Amino acid sequence: MNAMRVVEEGYRKAIADFRVGDTVSVNMKVREGEKERVQTFTGVVIGRKGSGTRETFMVRKISYGIGVEKIFPLHSPLIEDIKVVKEGHVRRAKLYYLRGKKGKAATKVKDKPFSAAKQK
Repeated sequence: MNAMRVVEEGYRKAIADFRVGDTVSVNMKVREGEKERVQTFTGVVIGRKGSGTRETFMVRKISYGIGVEKIFPLHSPLIEDIKVVKEGHVRRAKLYYLRGKKGKAATKVKDKPFSAAKQK
């Protein structure tokens, strides 16, 4: 019983419901010497991997014309917040093909069709 409590403590309680193709904003704590601040990484989710406490997701953004990818552990204590900026409609589990795209096409993912059921 005690071991179960330790495992459950590793889980994050409030996780934004996001999928591959969504544009997310990840606020993570960064420690620089004695100071700690929050840094935002906004980009397209190009993959999710694993399950349970080991689940990770990969976010890709274009910074000054160069593609930057970062892998975040979903249940990391360093992640302060995950917000869904825009929902995307894709038909793949991994969006590695975005690596070969240049310019505006590198961040283009179709928007999710509007559904009235979700607004209720």
